[in-house]
Amino acid sequence: MARQPDGPPPPPTVQKLRIRYAKRGRLRFASHRDLARTLERALRRAQVPMAFSAGFSPHPKISYLGAAPTGAASEAEYVEIGLSDRREPEAVRAALDAALPADIAVLECVEAAEGTGSLADRIDSSVWRVELPGVTLAELAPAVAAFLERDVVEVAKRTKNGLRDVDARAAVASASAAEEAGCAILDMVVRQVTPAVRPDDVLAALAAVADLRPPLPPRAVRAAQGRLDDSGTVADPFGPDRAARTRCQGEHAAV
Repeated sequence: MARQPDGPPPPPTVQKLRIRYAKRGRLRFASHRDLARTLERALRRAQVPMAFSAGFSPHPKISYLGAAPTGAASEAEYVEIGLSDRREPEAVRAALDAALPADIAVLECVEAAEGTGSLADRIDSSVWRVELPGVTLAELAPAVAAFLERDVVEVAKRTKNGLRDVDARAAVASASAAEEAGCAILDMVVRQVTPAVRPDDVLAALAAVADLRPPLPPRAVRAAQGRLDDSGTVADPFGPDRAARTRCQGEHAAV
């Protein structure tokens, strides 16, 4: 018979909260592991009543979804947490935001609605904005057009199993070029595939098809995540939770 840990089992999860946060400034260079440790410490400081797994090494019930790559800023990072005691989502958001460094902002917190499916099932694409200092619109626009005209654009990508060729074109649902204050801007919607295609992979593809090579480091920001529909729109992952809450409030008001 397998050994069981001494003592009572941990309290059950009574509430799931879904959180959207931003990583900005210097913390865009922090690794996902460092950010996860920072978040766990902040949850303790904010006195959020976390639910824990059972077993000999209990850990807080936290699920991370599609972390942005190191070096990229983001306005749309998502995490789901399980609580052992119910809390008002906005109170958790405010307390957690106050416990985190200034370059991490907790933007939203909603309760996971019953019967609406998992958060992971609502995310399959990212909206990216990439600033290209030293590149003009006249240089970027034809490079994007040349990229979109191709059916396949393979680039070498370093993975945990070494270098491999990936098709950057297949992952890009849409891309466009703009310019602000003399700086070219690449806006794109990228599907979350395996292995992941990141903004630097798309820039490598632009170099391959049009020899576009920015003279200065690009600045990538993930503006949104969600499920891509047939119209090319990336839906709000919290939409089903908000809708379910609104229906519930309407039903209570009608009673």
